[in-house]
Amino acid sequence: MTPQQQLELEAAAFRRLVDHLQQRTDVQNIDLMNLSGFCRNCLSKWYKAAADERQLDVSLDDAREAVYGMPYAEWKAQYQKEASAEQQAAFDQRKAP
Repeated sequence: MTPQQQLELEAAAFRRLVDHLQQRTDVQNIDLMNLSGFCRNCLSKWYKAAADERQLDVSLDDAREAVYGMPYAEWKAQYQKEASAEQQAAFDQRKAP
């Protein structure tokens, strides 16, 4: 496999992950964080960091829209639910040293 082919495969896998997360609006970010240690917001920040490393003008809002498929505020209003006490406790436990 050439480096270009590897790059194309990695990009395709990333696009598929983003598409999957856009389709699974029922999956809350806190659940992703509790299970995997990352969420849509993390992907957005990684996207922005990659743009910054390449000196590309991408705002965090732009990065979030690329990951969420819509403006972040719109996604939150339509799909984000209040975290349950159990979800929040699990999240807080993960952050504890």
